[in-house]
Amino acid sequence: MTQKQKEKEIHAVLRTVDDPELPSVSVVDLGMVYSVDVNENRVSVTMVPTFAGCPALDFIELNVKKAMEAVDWVQDCHVEFSFKHNWSTDAITAEGKENLKKHGISPPPENYHPGDEWTVDCPYCGSDYTSMDNVFGPTACRSILYCGSCKNPFEAMKPVVKQSTIKS
Repeated sequence: MTQKQKEKEIHAVLRTVDDPELPSVSVVDLGMVYSVDVNENRVSVTMVPTFAGCPALDFIELNVKKAMEAVDWVQDCHVEFSFKHNWSTDAITAEGKENLKKHGISPPPENYHPGDEWTVDCPYCGSDYTSMDNVFGPTACRSILYCGSCKNPFEAMKPVVKQSTIKS
């Protein structure tokens, strides 16, 4: 197996590792995988947490290791979370955004700039007639909103933008 084939296989396997809090939303689709290094039969995965205090990091690390070590040629896997790189909601893939909606979680707004008011469409009916019910959701990365059209409460990913997009 060539190096390129090994790397391709590892990336495909990473797409099967779901966030433990969001089954069917992979760590790849959440934009958490920063880099992958394949060296012979060893794999190193550097990931960026969505929030520094995320309680699921240990589970994510364990699940990534298990998935990597299930690959027949992988002898060792090292997973680390980097705090040198900032995660951003811009890193969520289109597929990730669609899968978030299936969980009743509205993806973050596009082109958000810090300080701007943010609104999201309802993941159930698509209406933009929504309001913030509570900025504090069940996890640090989500808020609770309410849809005035279909009358459903729902969660939304809080917008987190890269430092380079913040205007002084």
